[in-house]
This record gives sequence, structure tokens and C-alpha cells, in this order.
Amino acid sequence: MKLAKTYSYLKKDLDIIEEALADVIQAEHPVLREASTQLLKAGGKRIRPVFVLLSGQFGQKFDIEKIKTVAISLELIHMATLVHDDVIDDAELRRGKPTVKKNYGNQVAMYTGDYILARALENITSIKDSAIHRTLSKALVEVSLGEIEQMKDKFNWNQNFRTYLRRIKRKTALLIAISCKLGAITSGLSDKEINYLYQYGYNIGMSYQIIDDILDFTSSPEKLGKPAGNDLIQGNITLPVLIARQDASFNQLLLKTFDGKSSVSNDDMVVIINALKQTDAIDRSYEISDIYLNKAIHNVNKLPEGKSKQTLINIAKIIGKRTS
Repeated sequence: MKLAKTYSYLKKDLDIIEEALADVIQAEHPVLREASTQLLKAGGKRIRPVFVLLSGQFGQKFDIEKIKTVAISLELIHMATLVHDDVIDDAELRRGKPTVKKNYGNQVAMYTGDYILARALENITSIKDSAIHRTLSKALVEVSLGEIEQMKDKFNWNQNFRTYLRRIKRKTALLIAISCKLGAITSGLSDKEINYLYQYGYNIGMSYQIIDDILDFTSSPEKLGKPAGNDLIQGNITLPVLIARQDASFNQLLLKTFDGKSSVSNDDMVVIINALKQTDAIDRSYEISDIYLNKAIHNVNKLPEGKSKQTLINIAKIIGKRTS
């Protein structure tokens, strides 16, 4: 089953959010408007709005207008980080389409990301709840720290598992966890229920990024929408590489290939990817992903029965098996 099919019954609410996203990012300046619209039309799973909706449905105070506002802001923040990431990584493709950076250059891309972020913050001020604003502010600080850490750790062959896990928490898991938490806060859940949903989101996010990092080596460029091994080409040392480096022959090949080079050829990357697959790195990475998925299911099982709960469990199961 595809991920989107598990929450297809949310289509009406997601369509409302999608339409509102298009309205919120409109800018008076034509370049900002075109660049922002291009990013929105590139699509995406909209998984953060899904988690806001599902978490909010556990509460007795579910209000689609408030939920919509929270979901829009979180998706806009995610979009802004993508634009900034593409500049940092000098990426020309995202989801198989030209990036804002590719079409408009670094300066316009950075200001587009800043504009989208500003719109996210402006949008959420319509909700008069200090807990929501504090939670979002703290998350943005952490996300920013994560971006700096990722830049600092490019081609850092001495980093360890703890560094990697902290980085993907800030890069991916945190916004998913906050999506669950803010949906729960908006609908008036108890502190205990809010924490269960936050922990669910955190563990789902950790698994989601680990699977992304696995697919970077095991999926096709057509499915990835970018070259295979692209993270490694950009100098981002992910979990499969950290594990594979425990194999002496792979580690020697890796360091020799990247030694003193600003870039590597496609042929070199094919050799590295094939060598990585000869180790146990992929299997062990899936095992670690499964640990997080099991923790996510354990947390959501503490919540009341219902359609939202079953959907969250189904999402966890499907994420562990996704191929794109």
C-alpha cells in the first residue's frame, strides 16, 4: 500500500490546506511569487500537514481553521529549509525538477526561502496561543543549528553515530514531532497525550530520514529525482556510510576516492555504491530504522482507539517499507 492511500480519507482537508498554501505564498514581487509557486508546484508528500490533522483528531476541540493554520506554517517552514538546503548543496534537481536555485540563482533562492519562512511565522500569529509560539520558536532554533552542523560536518570523515543522529533529529525528526505536538495542543489534548504524539512523531521522523539515507544508495535516480549517492557526493556522511566504514576495505576505497577531490565522477560513485552494498550497512541501517518505528508504534498505542490511531500505526509500518 502507498503511503498516501493510508490517509486518503483526509483528502478534503488536505485540499483545503493545499489551496491555502498557494494563497499564503503569493507575493507582490513577481520573482518571489514565481519562485515560491514553482517550489509549491514541485509537490511533496505533505506529510507534516497529515500529522497535524491526525494528531488534532484525537482531541475534543478539533477546529479545522486552527489546524489548517498550524499545518500551513509547518509545511512552509519545511519548504523554506528545502530552498536553503539546495543552495548549500548546490543542487540542481529536487523531486526530478529544477530547483529554485537552478532557475533563479543563489541570491533569489535564499531570499525566497527567507520570504517563505517569514510567511510561515506571520501565518501562525493568527492563533493566540503562547504554547504554540514557544514550541515553534524553539524548533526553529534547533533546525537552524542543524543546518549549521550539517555544513560544518561536510566531508568530515571523523564524525560518529551520535553526530549523525543529532543531525537528522534537527533536519527531519523535529518538524515531524512538532507537527504532531502542535496538532495535539491545538485540539486541547492532555500533556501526557501531547507527549505520546510528540514521541511518535520524533521516532517516525528519525526512521523516515534513515530510510531516505538508505534509498540514496539503493533506489534509482528516476525514483529519487536526483543522482544515486547524491548525499555522499555533497559530503553528507549518512548512516549507511558510517556503518560501511567499519569494513576496512570499503573505508580505504572511500577515502582514496575522495582524497583531495572537490567532486567525484559517476563511475567512481558506481564503484562506491556497489562496494557499500557488499557490506552489511544496508541491512543494519534498516534494523536501526525499525527500532525507531517500533518506538513510534509503542507510543501511539498508549492513545485512545480510533481511526486516527490506526492510521498513524499504518503510516509507521509503510514508512519502513517505502521505496521512494
